[in-house]
Amino acid sequence: MELPQMPELMGLSLLLGLLALVATAAVARGWLRAEEETSGRPAGQKANGCPPDKSLKSKKQKLQQRIRKEKPQQHNFTHRLLAASLKSHSGNITCMDFSSNGKYLATCADDRTVRIWSAKDFLQREHRSMRANVDLDHATLVRFSPDCRAFIVWLANGDTLRVFKMMKRDDGGYTFTATPEDFPKKHKAPIVNIGIADTGKFIMTASSDTTILIWNLKGQVLSTINTNHMNNTYAAISPCSRFVASCGFTPDVKVWEVCFGKKGDFQEVVRAFELKGHSAAVHFFAFSNDSRRMASVSKDGTWKLWDTDVEYKKQQDPYLLRTGRFEEASTMPCCLALSPDAQVLALASGSSIHLYNTRRGEKEEFFEQVHGECISGLSFDITGRLLASCGDRAVRLFHNTPGYRAVVEEMQALLKRASNESTRQRLQQQLTQAQEALKNLGALKK
Repeated sequence: MELPQMPELMGLSLLLGLLALVATAAVARGWLRAEEETSGRPAGQKANGCPPDKSLKSKKQKLQQRIRKEKPQQHNFTHRLLAASLKSHSGNITCMDFSSNGKYLATCADDRTVRIWSAKDFLQREHRSMRANVDLDHATLVRFSPDCRAFIVWLANGDTLRVFKMMKRDDGGYTFTATPEDFPKKHKAPIVNIGIADTGKFIMTASSDTTILIWNLKGQVLSTINTNHMNNTYAAISPCSRFVASCGFTPDVKVWEVCFGKKGDFQEVVRAFELKGHSAAVHFFAFSNDSRRMASVSKDGTWKLWDTDVEYKKQQDPYLLRTGRFEEASTMPCCLALSPDAQVLALASGSSIHLYNTRRGEKEEFFEQVHGECISGLSFDITGRLLASCGDRAVRLFHNTPGYRAVVEEMQALLKRASNESTRQRLQQQLTQAQEALKNLGALKK
């Protein structure tokens, strides 16, 4: 037999190889089609939804994809009474504070910044803010100084106070400079609040054990208060700067007077009075702007409004003016804010806000799921027209419609008793302004 020539053998081998490749490709294509039908994803795509490594785009695009995936989504919230949402922080906002002149709002967040917002921009489309960096740390609490030329923060990792001075620039902006030294570390437990007296005479810090410290502005401790609450949940300085109050595990709010001499020298801290009436631990309390009213909310499921304009040195106790129900307080921690005129009480639990008329004790507004996280701060501005809340990366500002309604009720009652024509004109003007505001907000009751 004659053997095939070498070229013929090579051609036959190539033909057989091609037939084998075609068969393999057909089998693979059928397998991929079956996988697509059973898994519901395109053939060639990984189980995690990402394309194979060979088809990935450039390193820059991969990095952008990862950043978008890791960045948390901003919580969206809308409401007819929402006046503005302030969004510049890249981390969750832990605290906020309005300046005493009403021009600014300070916010601090875990993004290592403090932002100062201009109040005149609140109702505008654009909301400007100035940034102060907190080097090598982040702030959990922030408070303006009375002259609005400085602010203090509590450092999360440093466990102490840092003072920032605000220096105005020629262009109208500010530069923020931290003082060379922080306050010495004195607290042994996590901090619950800080404050500066409006007189500028002292600073207060309170921790979650039973300790409140009274400092001078140079960082020296003037006095230590043991609250005997078993633990503190909140403490604050009264707007009149006379008192420091605290609440905690016990069912009362304790108030002390911080006494100074005629020359401004510190003398002592003495017990003033107590708010007694709750049957369980008190979560939170607040003062009215003139310090003549206080409100408290307790784990017993109630809130209370008190008349604190009393002669406590003559053993006169505060008067209970109103008790309202707030069932959410019995199941979770909550905070409150009292409007400057004490006509409206705002209560926050979780991520929702409830607004009450304190004269009648009725709930008038409810804002649900305002933030993506639990609300960490709640405050009225100094005019009482806006209510601010923080909890995630935004500050929400709401129109205070219960406040406008309270003004309408009060002016109508005063007009009936007014005999002087000039007084009647002034009252009628305030009544008309409040009614117009409610009409514009679509909240005028028929």
